[in-house]
Amino acid sequence: MADLRIVIAGAGGRMGRTLLRAVLEGEGLSLVGALEYSGSTHLGEDAGLLAGLPPAGVTVQSDMAATLSGADVVVDFSTPSSSVRLAERLADQGIAHVIGTTGFSSGDLSAIAAAARRTAIVKSGNMSLGVNLLAALTRRVAATLNDGFDIEIVEMHHARKVDAPSGTALLLGEAAAEGREVDLSEHAVRVRDGHTGSRRAGDIGFASLRGGSVVGEHIVIFAGPSERIELVHKAEDRSIFANGALTAARWAVGKEPGLYSMADVLGLGTV
Repeated sequence: MADLRIVIAGAGGRMGRTLLRAVLEGEGLSLVGALEYSGSTHLGEDAGLLAGLPPAGVTVQSDMAATLSGADVVVDFSTPSSSVRLAERLADQGIAHVIGTTGFSSGDLSAIAAAARRTAIVKSGNMSLGVNLLAALTRRVAATLNDGFDIEIVEMHHARKVDAPSGTALLLGEAAAEGREVDLSEHAVRVRDGHTGSRRAGDIGFASLRGGSVVGEHIVIFAGPSERIELVHKAEDRSIFANGALTAARWAVGKEPGLYSMADVLGLGTV
């Protein structure tokens, strides 16, 4: 079987470099392109050297047309605007797209959903097996417990993370809302400051912490009368996200057009 031909978008970022290394060291994978934005200082660099490995013979480029030639799938941890443009281009060419980018607006999400009508897109706020199992458990616990248990989601990431709440926290919030059969947008509380009054029953609260070099920590708290249930995930290395993204890349190639999640990739269903 021929190697899976992969392009990494956002190649110069922390996750991009981790993905480059995972592809170059992986079995049955071939790095055929590395994308960065037009003003990136990494343009022209060898992707292998950028990943801390020997030269790979693939240079970082901003030219989508040249970079995408011959690709089976693009794994994308870039920026919302770049991911949307890329989704539209890949849909035109029928190339599978794995999106780990976070911080999308509602308009961005609509554009990605439209692109998914023409190609397979796997999009997730977190690609790790552990977090997606946590989401499935969150959905089940939220469905089991009534409104007497308040739901709070606490997340912490490194000081350079630019969006909050994290994509993973929102993924967990959506899982909790699905379990409660409510719309997250109508029940999410992202900021509390000053005299806020009592907590409203049914709210799903978010708290975001930033500092140091924390890869990612998430706690889903179900606080009830006289007892509290906490579901916790702590990421210790970005390789877990890279491994999950590459699992999604293998799965997506050859799939019918559609917008898929990591629950689809991992066969978690509605645990």
